[in-house]
Amino acid sequence: MILEIVKYGNPVLREKGREVKDVDEKIKQLSVDMLETMRAANGVGLAAQQIGVPIQMTVIDVAGIEDRPSAMWINDKEVPIEEHMPLVLLNPVLKFSEEKESGNEGCLSFPDITAEITRSCGVQCTATLLDGKKIEFEAAGLLARALQHETDHLHGVLFIDRMNAATKAGISGKLKRLQKETKETRG
Repeated sequence: MILEIVKYGNPVLREKGREVKDVDEKIKQLSVDMLETMRAANGVGLAAQQIGVPIQMTVIDVAGIEDRPSAMWINDKEVPIEEHMPLVLLNPVLKFSEEKESGNEGCLSFPDITAEITRSCGVQCTATLLDGKKIEFEAAGLLARALQHETDHLHGVLFIDRMNAATKAGISGKLKRLQKETKETRG
């Protein structure tokens, strides 16, 4: 089922997600709905906060994106991205590489807004999968960027918080309009 994506101005986007302790049918169905919602919106990632549920759960799928390649390593061995997508990650924890790079980012909760955001080039991720097993992997490229973006959401951090002051000032009008629209639709 395609769910409504929460827009900037909704307070749930600033909530730190609760840890997911038990994977029940409700969580499994939520992951299916989140993947369907993300794909319908042409996204590569979606955090639970973005559909109004403040828990530590995100879905990511970067398979087939040729213009922004990704790499993934498990046990120091590079693995084919397609074999591990989509990812449904519970309670992800990231460790960041020191090397940084700027790249264009957008967010499904901020329609029609993109900006250059500086993030770590690579990350190590530890998370729980829907089957309860732990996964540890390293990521680079778009996958690393998506992991950082979505994990930020799980802690109530938005990509606008990562923008430099000049960029944020340049889109302040769009942000104010979006907040106003969100407030009006919420009642």
